[in-house]
Amino acid sequence: MSNSEAATVQSVDRALTILEVLARLGTAGVTEIAAELEVHKSTAFRLVSTLEAHRLVEQAGDRGRYSLGVGLLRLAGATTARLDLVQEARPITRQLAADTGETVNLTVRAEHAALYLDQVAGSSALQSHNWVGQHIPLHATSNGKVLLSELTPEQLAEALGALARFTPATITSKAQLRKELETIREQGYSLAIDELEVGLTAVAAPIRNAHGDIIASISVSGPTFRLSSERLEAVIPQCLAAAEEISHRLGWSWRE
Repeated sequence: MSNSEAATVQSVDRALTILEVLARLGTAGVTEIAAELEVHKSTAFRLVSTLEAHRLVEQAGDRGRYSLGVGLLRLAGATTARLDLVQEARPITRQLAADTGETVNLTVRAEHAALYLDQVAGSSALQSHNWVGQHIPLHATSNGKVLLSELTPEQLAEALGALARFTPATITSKAQLRKELETIREQGYSLAIDELEVGLTAVAAPIRNAHGDIIASISVSGPTFRLSSERLEAVIPQCLAAAEEISHRLGWSWRE
């Protein structure tokens, strides 16, 4: 690790310590914070100023004293929303895994990737890889393509970088991907056959919030030899029904 990298890690550690100090004390001045960190007041002030710029700390009623900021509520709210999503979806994901015998995954978009929040393995999924907590490419997965499907052109451009090739079936052309996303919007689900891994097929459907926005996706995945086109004819409606039920639990109501 270089000196600059070590300094960056040390600054992050000190910034997190400041948050812990304020959580413990309620409010604190720069002098107190500097003493807790065992650093000069100027160093403590720079760290506090950076946290304040991100609204993670804010000046308390007493001038020169700081408390935890509203930015932490935003971060905590995002975490709570994800936990609520997993909790609401769990009975449906378990049932879908039982009905299909395949692996069921729940994902959300985390900037330029799909983040796996939960996974339930079906009876046919032997030693399934646990994707929970992992980020995977948006353009090469059924979940990722669902999460991209209703973004505006500007949002899509921001979410996508270069489209890496993982298999011969991976979509690497942005024009082709946009066409694929149009199809997904029309049919209401996404397929990925051998796009991330040769021999892996998955179907995904969107999960919507009360406003109708896509906030997550649910997928059924398994070996391509098992999820044949004939088998998918049965699995796709099951996946769509599960996504709709989770969406209803989150307050979404479909109206023609």
